[in-house]
Formats: sequence, C-alpha cells, structure tokens
Amino acid sequence: MKLTEITPLILTYNEQANLKRTLSGLLWAKQILIVDSFSTDETLRIASEYPQVRVVQRKFDHFAEQCNFGLAQIETPWVLSLDADYVCDDAFARELATLDDTLAGFAASFKYGIYGRVLNGSLYPPRIVLYRRESANYVRDGHAHRVSINGKTGSLRTPILHDDHKPLSSWLQSQLRYAETEADKLLSHDSSPMGWKDRIRKGLVFAPFLTLVYCLIVKRLILNGWPGFFYTMQRVFAELTLSLVLLERKLK
Repeated sequence: MKLTEITPLILTYNEQANLKRTLSGLLWAKQILIVDSFSTDETLRIASEYPQVRVVQRKFDHFAEQCNFGLAQIETPWVLSLDADYVCDDAFARELATLDDTLAGFAASFKYGIYGRVLNGSLYPPRIVLYRRESANYVRDGHAHRVSINGKTGSLRTPILHDDHKPLSSWLQSQLRYAETEADKLLSHDSSPMGWKDRIRKGLVFAPFLTLVYCLIVKRLILNGWPGFFYTMQRVFAELTLSLVLLERKLK
C-alpha cells in the first residue's frame, strides 16, 4: 500500500491539548483532513502549522454524520480515521506501507495512556481505522459511531496510543450528554435482542461495581498506581452516570 494513497481523517472540537501530538505522528501523509466543529481554542492555529492539513468546518450533530461528511471530501482511495487524541508512531507508518491493499479495511488495537503513562490495559476495544473510502459508511451507535465496511477486513499488528490530555472538566461535561444518548440506545432495545454488556448496564446497579473490579483486577490496572486508579474511576463514573440517567427515567 502506498502512503500517498491514504488520507488521515480527524474530527476536532477544542483539541488544542491533543492535536499537535496527533499531527506530529502523521508527517508521512500527503494530505490530512480535519473536520472541525467550530473550535474556539487554538485548534485551528495548531492545524495551520502543518502544510498538508486541510480544514473543513461543519456544525456538529453526531460523530457518524461528521465522519460521513469528511469521507465526501476525501479523494484518495484509502482513509485513516483517527480521533484527535490518537498517536501513531513510526512503526505504525512502516506497517501501513506493507499492507495488502486487496482488503477493504483494517482494525487497530489500542494502548491507553494517562498523561503519557501507558496502562497495562483498558476497556477500549479494537476498531476499524483504515479502510477503502468507497467501501465505508458510518452509522450511529448510541453516543458513539462505527464504520460499516463492505468487504473483507484484516487487523494491524501495531497498536495506536490513545492518550487524552484535555482537562478533566472537559471530560466530565461530556459524560452526561453521552449517558443520555446511551440511555436512548438501551431503552430502544426493549423489543429486540441485546448483548450481554447492554443487559448488565440495564440492570442499573451492576455495571459500576463490575467495572471497578474488571479494571483493577482483571486488567491489572491496580499495578499502574495512580494512573490506573484515575482511569478506573473515570470508567466507573461513566457507568454510574448512565445508571443514574436510566434510574431517573425509570422513576419518571
């Protein structure tokens, strides 16, 4: 696969704490497309420091729609979809250059960092990040999104680092919005099959406690010291917020 045939696609909104690290790992790209949701911080200034970056702006409604809008702006046959807090190292770029381009897409695994400290594990699942543009379409999945690929996919050996340096206040503000959307998703499953994770979440009291045990013990984050506890408390808080939203709707 030729690196010149790949355009990284990044969604941004007030990502001044992360964007420089992400873009610095993509210097091999001939063009990088940023779909910005009208950032009010230094995001656009940072993007302007990289000559291969092209910025288009669109009012945010959902991650899936933002990504599909971005796909329509890209002309290369391949797209590398990244969050603004992902960091790809040199080994990742070297692997891209060796890939079999007869496949339609590739999934990546992730290392999780807390302000530069890499954890033993996380709850962050692998996801398809590299794909043929013409074979891809994004669909909503609760507050998040996923890409649907028409064709056979493979897996990348080199993981991507996920390390969000935005302040905790920003993360906290987003959790209630995410919980409301996730609650909509869970409650819409009343008449359809549901996966075991979502069934646990609908149990209200189980998910936060199980998340605590799973992170600290099963994922061995207790061995990471305070960064491990920080990540664990984030995940427990997210599940507890969702449980509270679901409980409120039940009580109403």
